[in-house]
Amino acid sequence: MPLRVLHTSDWHLGRSLHEESLISDQAWVLDRLIDLTRDYRPDVIVVAGDIYDRAVPPPEAVTLLDDALTRLADLGLPVVVIAGNHDSAERLTFGSRLLAARGIHLRGALDEVHRPIELPGKGFVYALPFVDPDVVRGLLGDEEIRGHIVATGRILQRARADAVARSLPTVLVAHSFVQGATQTPDSERPIVGTAGSVPPETVAGFDYVALGHLHAPQAIGDSLRYSGSLLKYSFSEASHVKGVVLVEAARGRVTTETVPLGARRDLARIRGTLQDLLTLPNFEQHRGDLVEATLDDRDYVVDAKRRLQTRFPHVVSVVRSELAASTAGTSFSRQVAGAGRDDLKLFESFFRTVLDAEPEPEHRAAFTDALAAVDRAERDA
Repeated sequence: MPLRVLHTSDWHLGRSLHEESLISDQAWVLDRLIDLTRDYRPDVIVVAGDIYDRAVPPPEAVTLLDDALTRLADLGLPVVVIAGNHDSAERLTFGSRLLAARGIHLRGALDEVHRPIELPGKGFVYALPFVDPDVVRGLLGDEEIRGHIVATGRILQRARADAVARSLPTVLVAHSFVQGATQTPDSERPIVGTAGSVPPETVAGFDYVALGHLHAPQAIGDSLRYSGSLLKYSFSEASHVKGVVLVEAARGRVTTETVPLGARRDLARIRGTLQDLLTLPNFEQHRGDLVEATLDDRDYVVDAKRRLQTRFPHVVSVVRSELAASTAGTSFSRQVAGAGRDDLKLFESFFRTVLDAEPEPEHRAAFTDALAAVDRAERDA
């Protein structure tokens, strides 16, 4: 019998999108995940890191994780959770020995990687949290360890040897950037000083490798796969289909199926003039979505976000479309230098840079009137 695995990762509980809280969206999709778990009845659920969005999560995120893990434990199915680079390993694994008695295995320490979670009669799961080369160097007492490739290889050495000797299927759950991945959305914030990738062979040697860290679902070869993030966390991910991976792993053979979970609110990018966005019927489908609106208006739109929210309550970002290159291909700084201290010329240069057009007489008149008002106020002060 193959080992049946439900693979998910990158929940990022507590995350916001442009200051819009996603906690209710995360609760909604976790409900779907638990429903799927109840129907599929895997032998094990693996969560491949970045459970929280930051090392000190907000209280509502902690409550949501507590609820999700309690409900999964009530199903009587083993769960393996590892720490990602966004998590505090110590905070995430608090109470781990007590929770293990209920089948919830929280792993954050790198000295436990070679000790698998045994699923009697089914297989073995090895847990590799996010690898910090400095931690590995201190743990192994080897000052020659530098970089993710060497550190990850060394820390997996005993685990790989143990896995090869097993007769039952083996799974590695890891939070790592594996080379060969092609989609890296901008919601994956870089980790200054520790960002690094490893070649696929560094994490090979297991029947299935359940990866976390990259938010785009994708496969690297037959047995290495990113499940992708639980939800869309950036407008660059608007076209992604988020979900979980259902895996059947046997010795030397693996099959996978990606199952979408849906979302309480989708992400949508809309574009047009303010008038078009507020009136055209084809935009009505996005009323309940989290929206990024790109405005094509030539003139500056006052209070655009508030006005758009009368139709799209969850507009979280408003941007101007890219216009043609500025006059004569010169930068605004060069135009300013050419304008000297002539205020009207400065205004005209700014107008051309922003709108790629010459100011009309009424624009010049409005600017001149504003300057005069400022002069009067200064004289009267």
